[in-house]
Amino acid sequence: MRPPMSPADSMFLLGESRDHPMHVGGLILLSPQDGTSAADLGALFTAATQNGEVAPLWRKRAVRSLGTFGQWAWEEDSELDLSYHVRRNALPQPGGLDELWDLVSRLHSTLLDRSRPLWQMHVIEGLADGRLAVYTKIHHALADGVGAMKLLRRALSPDSEQTDMPAPWSLFDAPSRSHSSGTAPDLPEAAMQAVRTATSEVTGFVPALAGTVNRALRGGGGSLSLAAPNTMINVPISGTRRFAARSWTLTRLRAVSRAADATVNDVVLAMSSGALRAFLSEQGALPDKSLVAMVPMCLRPDKDCAGNELGVLMADMGTDLADPADRLARVSASTTQGKASMQGMSSLSRLAASALGVAPLAVGILTRNRALPRPPFNVIVSNVPGAPDPLYWNGARVDAVYPLSVPVDGQALNITCTSTDDAIAFGLTSCSRSLPQLQPLLDHFHTALGELEDAFDIVPVADETSVRAG
Repeated sequence: MRPPMSPADSMFLLGESRDHPMHVGGLILLSPQDGTSAADLGALFTAATQNGEVAPLWRKRAVRSLGTFGQWAWEEDSELDLSYHVRRNALPQPGGLDELWDLVSRLHSTLLDRSRPLWQMHVIEGLADGRLAVYTKIHHALADGVGAMKLLRRALSPDSEQTDMPAPWSLFDAPSRSHSSGTAPDLPEAAMQAVRTATSEVTGFVPALAGTVNRALRGGGGSLSLAAPNTMINVPISGTRRFAARSWTLTRLRAVSRAADATVNDVVLAMSSGALRAFLSEQGALPDKSLVAMVPMCLRPDKDCAGNELGVLMADMGTDLADPADRLARVSASTTQGKASMQGMSSLSRLAASALGVAPLAVGILTRNRALPRPPFNVIVSNVPGAPDPLYWNGARVDAVYPLSVPVDGQALNITCTSTDDAIAFGLTSCSRSLPQLQPLLDHFHTALGELEDAFDIVPVADETSVRAG
């Protein structure tokens, strides 16, 4: 019996095309322990492909036939070829981060083969600094972005002395989706969930919706935006991708958050605001009206946030303000107001209201309608909390875990952050036709953090993380 695929999962297969790949990714940078090399680590991955141990999740293949009544279903691939799914690559000279970003951009642009389980892992050698990079991509139907990052992290350990650690694909009982994680469900999935839950919540949802629309009309915080301007990043996309990343110490962001009485998420948004303002200004394309960010949010103060405590907020980024402190204050006020408005709803009403804000994108994916008269928001900014301590794989230290996301029509840029130890990694994924060069934008993120520190008279700490992780 082939288990049927859920409507939310099958949507990512139905909406996929050459111009719209529907896979997410993760890039890990590993520093070999003393006495070992990147080639030694690469050999461990190769050896792990020889034992044939593959967990059920990684054997799942999407099928659709008369036997499934035309619906997508899962079947187990009993003859999975690990040599196809796990590949070793070498960077061209000089083996810097620019060469790594170029290779990962190309790998992230290609569609996964639907005749096989929908994942690939690329073990990348040739970095001039002696590190090893591991890029993994997995189809959104198999695991969402948060779930994919969790899968990668489950293969890591806080113990630097631990050896004989398994490869990610051999881990059993691995979660595929993140419904109970500490971050919001992905955008189209949230819309699909709303369809299933709205009917049971009509009584509470109608007044909540009225308040949500009212705030949207006033440009206030909440789960719906009716005030996003058109920009050069809100355009139809192609299938080619561009990726770049950089890390900073969390210590620097926390210092700004304390000085401004804001959250670290607010500082992430303020950095994004400052970077986008500077970047769009250079292009002569900064709108007079402030950009709006879609932000997955946990609505509980603790870090262990369950699925029914999640929401999607539309945050005013304050890009119309020149002063960095004013931008952060605008961001903080917007997210605070949005959280307060959603905390008054029931969990299902909150989910339905959140989905309403992102439904236009979900509909666009399913119908492949490229008509985008006005974006519901301008950019997606996600922050996925990670392990608070250093992580290792067979003694190799994890320097960074960079997320790669899914641009869609109208959203040519995605900003996703994740933390490990005292580092926060910013991964930027774009349509290369719309944004062919991301390094200038990353440079503006660095400048924006410095401007926030200057605005609050903070002396920045030595940021070795930025150098180590890229």
